[in-house]
Amino acid sequence: MFREEIKVFDCTVRDGGLINNHYFTDEFVRAVYESLTKAGVDYMEFGYRSSKELFSPEEFGAWKYCDDDKINEIIDGIESDVKISIMVDAHRVQEQKFEPVDQSPVDMIRVATYVKDIDKAIDMVNKTNDLGYETCVNIMAISKESEFDLIEALKQVNAECKPNVVYVVDSFGSLYCEQIEYYAKLFQKYVEGVTIGVHCHNNQQLAFGNTIEGIIHNCNFVDGSLYGIGRGAGNCPLELLVGFLKNPKFNLTPILKVIQDYMIPMREEIEWGYMIPYVVTGILNEHPRAAIARRKSEDRDKYAEFYEEILEALD
Repeated sequence: MFREEIKVFDCTVRDGGLINNHYFTDEFVRAVYESLTKAGVDYMEFGYRSSKELFSPEEFGAWKYCDDDKINEIIDGIESDVKISIMVDAHRVQEQKFEPVDQSPVDMIRVATYVKDIDKAIDMVNKTNDLGYETCVNIMAISKESEFDLIEALKQVNAECKPNVVYVVDSFGSLYCEQIEYYAKLFQKYVEGVTIGVHCHNNQQLAFGNTIEGIIHNCNFVDGSLYGIGRGAGNCPLELLVGFLKNPKFNLTPILKVIQDYMIPMREEIEWGYMIPYVVTGILNEHPRAAIARRKSEDRDKYAEFYEEILEALD
């Protein structure tokens, strides 16, 4: 499918960093940036802008903080049209510092929020809009929200701030295509004049299919990650997305090269992707934390027992 207004957004380093506490090497992050530049991808998310008072640098790598100076080190000497994004958690904000956009390598601030924290997200959007950044609101865990509360949050976003994009986020990988259609239309109804995006997780091997469903229903910002890397079951594989879109500006070869050189060896060190424990949490519309813990235990492959344990915990 070719539609010029569709923007492809890579979240390899940001979402992948949730697996290894954001300890990616500079070499890897630079290789990803170079590959996306050559591939014609529109945006790359480098990680989070988190407070070092809340998250100790002794426990997390550089991409938990995404300091401007660190980003500048990575991109130095690379001519690129890729726009740079970083993410802020609305519910974990403590004086994150942002320079005006013309003094920063960052182009876009994505604010991740739960419905209950929408006031905090709106405040962050307004602050960073005033500094000249493009902004997004990523409303997480919508599969757990009542329609009433979600609509109220969307109305509030529409009335109180002006983000460039508002994202439908399938946080638990629990949604099916008809639900993606429903949410895409709901967001378009209540947030006027704003591009809608879609970010899908792969618990039920539906991230790619659900992203296509979002595209069909005019979600024009679409997220993916190299080889689907991300916490738990991971995300929509960027290589599948680029192959599907048929935009002549895209070049798949650099993406495949960085996958073969970096992602395949990385799979020997850290784990992500489709696995039965993540299927269980996806089917039951639960956060993957229990599945992540299970994969680290001696009972990692006792799938039936895990399913029964989760069911019992939900009773």
